[in-house]
Amino acid sequence: MGLGMWLRTGFLMAVLTGILMAIGYFLGSESGMFLAFIFALGINFFSYWYSDKIVLTWYRARILDPMEAPELYEMVEGLANEAGIPTPKIALVPTDVPNAFATGRNPKHAVVAVTQGLLRILNKDELEGVISHELSHIKNRDILIQTFAAALAGAIMMIARWLGWMAWFGGVGGRDRDEGGNILGALAIAILAPLAAMLIQAAISRSREYLADETGAKISGKPWALASALEKIETYVSRRPLKGGNPATAHMFIINPFRGVNLATLFATHPPTEKRIERLRKIAQDMGMYF
Repeated sequence: MGLGMWLRTGFLMAVLTGILMAIGYFLGSESGMFLAFIFALGINFFSYWYSDKIVLTWYRARILDPMEAPELYEMVEGLANEAGIPTPKIALVPTDVPNAFATGRNPKHAVVAVTQGLLRILNKDELEGVISHELSHIKNRDILIQTFAAALAGAIMMIARWLGWMAWFGGVGGRDRDEGGNILGALAIAILAPLAAMLIQAAISRSREYLADETGAKISGKPWALASALEKIETYVSRRPLKGGNPATAHMFIINPFRGVNLATLFATHPPTEKRIERLRKIAQDMGMYF
């Protein structure tokens, strides 16, 4: 399943890039395509270096000192060794809504953020399952992949919006093109391209969540514990979703903490929790564990 998901992710990233280049070409042929590509590179460069600091600031996350949370750091260090990656820093998010996410540009500069609510409602095994899931995102380079996917999708939405305004005010197309066709084409792209970008970004996010569940189960050796943790988090979040924050970061969390954000399953950043639990229980059975 891992190889298939990597191929699927690569294909979807290529489609995102293709959409961006196509919009650029429509705006200005080869030069427009080149400028769109440079624009995307700029956004990706900024996201690569600064997205972790921005996200941690958004959620008022505070990096914990190892002396402040020795048991938690000991747990993370042991699981990180099992995963074969450097021990990440740990950040605490001051909210009672249970959740977790990982951020950082690479495994050497990674941070695993957990909320106060998560530490309160999970037992040790369940917390190990969640931490292993987040370490899997770090190990599988999901943070980088999803950051670039979000940046490309954002670039497509910005350029498509710009294209729509140009079409509205009659500034699209050259002299050798049919003006009416250009305007209609530009409006169609301005509407459809952002929808396609959101669909593809969401599909990438869902596939990486499945892979992180699978990899995390192998790291902790406790797939049943991760399944139990997901069930607890889902139950809490469905009753008391996160207030504030930025819905654009929903894909980063182990379970989407916002509700009423996605219009349909196709736009969901996470697979249905019940399906994730079902897969984890199947993994547990394959490992000879029954509960």
